[in-house]
This record gives sequence, structure tokens and C-alpha cells, in this order.
Amino acid sequence: MAAAIILTVTVLMSLSGLWFAPRIIERNLFRPYWFMRSRQYWTAVGSAFVHADLSHLLFNCLTFWAFAFSLERVIGSPRLLALYAVGVAASDTGTYFKHRNNPDYACLGASGAILAVLFASIVYFPRQSLFILPIPLPIPAPLFAAIYLLYSFYAARHPHGRINHEAHFYGALAGLAFVALTDLPAWQRALAALW
Repeated sequence: MAAAIILTVTVLMSLSGLWFAPRIIERNLFRPYWFMRSRQYWTAVGSAFVHADLSHLLFNCLTFWAFAFSLERVIGSPRLLALYAVGVAASDTGTYFKHRNNPDYACLGASGAILAVLFASIVYFPRQSLFILPIPLPIPAPLFAAIYLLYSFYAARHPHGRINHEAHFYGALAGLAFVALTDLPAWQRALAALW
């Protein structure tokens, strides 16, 4: 139920902002410099439910759909909501500290929270394989996790383009930490399954 609600709100807010009322997107952009100065506190949450374009929305929704519903069946709706909230908070925190002195920086999207869900899913389902476009071969989930974290860490320190790698990195770490703090035996089972 929680996954369906998150997905529905994300699609409705994003499409409303993209097609009917662009001010929805503009009003919910997360601007670290203005977050405290102008008390734009709602943007810490609102920015996770709006997207820059249809491809951004589609990619995030497909990723969320692929992992959130099966994870919710294992951990339950309240914990999935908590995980998503922790992912949003962690990605916002990383972004805030990196860009808090840049008055022109703004970001949006659910990627950090979705990566928290994806990485928590990897702990609960360590034997799953992931398909990453355009690579036509399955990648073992733990290998994907290691490569993705290393890449995001590097990319956050060598920025290129408009992708918020800090949000991705801290969202992914938040998913791993959330499972460690709320269900340590899941981590122990995951490690045992890999050996």
C-alpha cells in the first residue's frame, strides 16, 4: 500500500507540474542556499515528488516499481515509508552540505530515496541480478552495489553534467544503514548468502 501511494503521488505531482502547472515544480525545487535563509523547508520533501522531464520520471518510477513492491511485502508498509523518508533526508543532507553556499543551485527528483529502496532490497534479496540499460547482461546485485557506490563517490567529487551524485550516494548508503539499524539479521543473512 505504501509503495502504491508513493508512486501515485510522485506521478500525479510530476505530471501536474510538467503538463499543467509548472509552478508546482518551481515551488518544490530544493535550493540548499535558500533552504534556511528563506525557510523553504517544504522543498526538502516536495522536491522528491517532482521531476525535470518525462524520461526522468519514467526511469525513477520504473526503478521504484521494480524494487519497492517486493520489498514492502517483506518489511511492511510502515517500514517502507520510513525507509523512503530516510532516503529523502539523507540525499537532501548530502546535497545541502555540498551546495549550501551556491545561490544558483537547485535540484529535484526521487533518485536518492529510490536508491535507498534499491539498496535495502539488495540486502534482503542478495542473490538477485539487476539489468542496467544498455548492458544486456544480468549483474549480481552485490557487485552492482559496490560498483555504483564507488562510481557515485567518484562522480560526486568530479561533477559533470546535471546529475546530483551526492543524492544518489547518500540515498544508497541510507538504504544500507536503515536495514542495519532496523533489521540487523537481514544483513547477517545477506552476508551468509554470499559465502
